[in-house]
Amino acid sequence: MNRDAATTTDLIASSASPALTPALLALNNAHATELSWLEPERLDTMIAGAFMARAIDQAEALLIAFDQDAAYDGANFLWFRARYPRFVYVDRIVTASEARGRGHARRLYAGLFEAARAAGHDRIVCEVNVEPPNPGSMAFHGALGFAEVGRAVIDDGRKTVAYLACPLG
Repeated sequence: MNRDAATTTDLIASSASPALTPALLALNNAHATELSWLEPERLDTMIAGAFMARAIDQAEALLIAFDQDAAYDGANFLWFRARYPRFVYVDRIVTASEARGRGHARRLYAGLFEAARAAGHDRIVCEVNVEPPNPGSMAFHGALGFAEVGRAVIDDGRKTVAYLACPLG
């Protein structure tokens, strides 16, 4: 598919988001090791409370991000909230295996950076698994300008994450 022909859907503003929920849930849960498993109600709540929630071409890619004021209880989000007064936290970004290489993640991040700057934010933050390793995500985020600002062992010792931040100068 031509990357210029891809359709981005703003899930917060779209009446189509309930219809997309099964496909987005399947995309997320196919990558639960990297992202964490979601139930339909949790996905709906996350989309409703997000700073940005967007999908590309139905469910080829998904991004969900929260700002510091979100009523969100994710442990990684709370780590950033304890350290930064203002930020946008990328809770999850995922591209379906068959859609990789089309620039979807870069497009989603470009839209997020633009919206975050427009809202007066000075940084985008996220976490990436170090154990189990996710070298592709680490390299991708590094290329976008993210740098490590901390680490944590989570999920009862089953995961180690690197906390990353990218200034929006």
